Amino acid sequence: MQHIVNTDQAQAWNGYEGEHWARNQDRWDDVNAGFNEPLLAAAAIQERDRVLDIGCGNGCTTRLAARRAPGGRALGLDLSAPMLARARESARHEQIPNVAFEEGDAQVHDFEPGAFDVAISRFGVMFFSDPVAAFGNIRRALRPGGRMAFICAAGAEENEWLQAVAALRAILPIGEFGTPGSPGMFSLADPDRTGDILSAAGFEHIDAVRVEAYGTWGRNAADAASFLLTSGPGRHLTSQVAPEVRDRAHQALTDTLSTHEESGALRLRTPAWLVTANCPK
Repeated sequence: MQHIVNTDQAQAWNGYEGEHWARNQDRWDDVNAGFNEPLLAAAAIQERDRVLDIGCGNGCTTRLAARRAPGGRALGLDLSAPMLARARESARHEQIPNVAFEEGDAQVHDFEPGAFDVAISRFGVMFFSDPVAAFGNIRRALRPGGRMAFICAAGAEENEWLQAVAALRAILPIGEFGTPGSPGMFSLADPDRTGDILSAAGFEHIDAVRVEAYGTWGRNAADAASFLLTSGPGRHLTSQVAPEVRDRAHQALTDTLSTHEESGALRLRTPAWLVTANCPK
């Protein structure tokens, strides 16, 4: 692993949060699977393309990209050692020979200039401590005329899982969700600001299209509530209250989510931005 400057995120994703995502790879992929096809279609990966997947996590999108470029290769980069271990295990199990994974910080990773044709990311680019530096480094890793496509979070207003969690404010110490432009999940939720960041990083032909997808969060409301409350943010909140309060929160969240049960699954809508940009030729 090379030099890390985004130390807070490195600590988080190499601790409980990263371990939870690695243990629950299939569940998280079910949550986000609806964004795979829009992302990959926008990336327009060709047979011999060299693809860079930023914030690849457990490597689902990296492996999908590698399959679309059988004569090329795909590299997944992430800060999380537990998730990268799971990504490598999955690639071996699926027998995908043209995929690799590296632990590193996209802001400062020593990419070979012009080594990639395409950069992609599914919810992996919202947590940079210096987004202009990070996207500038990614641009330099792309060849002249290379392209980038990524999915990032839109606002919380129409995000059904966030709204369900917000309904617990009377029980758990939930603060306000981040606002567009502030560090965190919603750092790129304002497409105009995102355009400014990408322009400052040297990209052109920048576009953002609002997309949404339904993800499967569990078998039923109780299962989904348990999953949400044991994820990193949920565990942080419930660790601050007594066991009986945690039980109340679980029941309240189950009740809120019950209206989303359908055909043996609990599905919730997530809005996002699909952002595309190009490197100058």
